Amino acid sequence: MLSVKNFVFNPFMENTLVVYDETTLEAAIVDCGCLYETERRELKKFIDDNRLKVKYLLNTHLHLDHQFGNAWAAAEYGVLPRADRNDEKLIDNLTSQAMIFGIPERVEAQPLGGYIAEGDEIKLGNATLSVISVPGHSAGSVCLYCAQDGILIAGDVLFAGSIGRTDLPGGDFDLLTSGIRQKLFTLPPDTKVYPGHGPTTTIGREIESNPFF
Repeated sequence: MLSVKNFVFNPFMENTLVVYDETTLEAAIVDCGCLYETERRELKKFIDDNRLKVKYLLNTHLHLDHQFGNAWAAAEYGVLPRADRNDEKLIDNLTSQAMIFGIPERVEAQPLGGYIAEGDEIKLGNATLSVISVPGHSAGSVCLYCAQDGILIAGDVLFAGSIGRTDLPGGDFDLLTSGIRQKLFTLPPDTKVYPGHGPTTTIGREIESNPFF
């Protein structure tokens, strides 16, 4: 069975997830946004206390708040981040973007070690995460779906009662909303959604009440 632990990190209140198979303890860190040393210690303590084996470092997209901790995690666990290649150029802008937002901490950009794309399957022990491409928040936004456990890691594509911003470079409102309708709202209604910010929701709840649809 797949378990998800949610941490809220950095000034953007970003959700960093540790996703792991309860039997094998193989784990993935998704959207590693830990910016401060206290946040890194909190994340590491959970991984150590649960004897997890970090196999993957994954990004649903590469806006700065979702990649703050990638360099630290890559060094700590010996795994390089993977994301959609269409977002790779955002890595080069990490330091300048942090300065624009007035973040004085030293932010280190971490190059990708590989790509993920529509249809890829990521094995975590007995569980499988399928990659679903849903651009429109960023050019390379993806979601990660575990059919057997009814879990969707949505990044900033879909929120409880909202959707991702589309006024940033690479954003496209029509592309995002059509992708959500065609690829996410066709999932089982009881699918639990873990967004990149804010509380969890379900696909059924968003179909019924999300004001953007």
